Amino acid sequence: MEAIIASAVAVLGTLLGSGITLAVQRRTAVEGHAFARDERLRQERLNAYSAYAGTLVNYRRCLVHLWFCANDQPPPEDADTVRIRAYGLRSGAQEALFRAQMLTDDAGLVQSAEDVLDQITALTKAGTRTELDELRVSTRDAIRQLVMAAKRHL
Repeated sequence: MEAIIASAVAVLGTLLGSGITLAVQRRTAVEGHAFARDERLRQERLNAYSAYAGTLVNYRRCLVHLWFCANDQPPPEDADTVRIRAYGLRSGAQEALFRAQMLTDDAGLVQSAEDVLDQITALTKAGTRTELDELRVSTRDAIRQLVMAAKRHL
């Protein structure tokens, strides 16, 4: 009788140990998958936010160059050629914006990203060199602020 009880206790102990091991392994696997998913999302966000900031800087640079081609002592480049390049850079910025929008849940960050693009686009509307310089400073600062806001989401 003692042998049967000892065997039953051993079997129950084994089953209980196996059940606990299974539960712990499942939990560990779920946490591992969640960590991997979160890390992939963080990397995707980092890539998207960096790409967007980079395209904004290039678009801004091109629009400043376009302003000089059209309004000041023109560099040796045709304004229409620069304008076409600016359109391409704006399209690239919008694509990068769409990618960033898909990867963030923060409506404020999305709105800030859209606002910065609009501010940069306004560079071409500067009437004087002073206005252009003020817009250059404000758009540079806006890009920096957007990067700092995006950094908090990584």
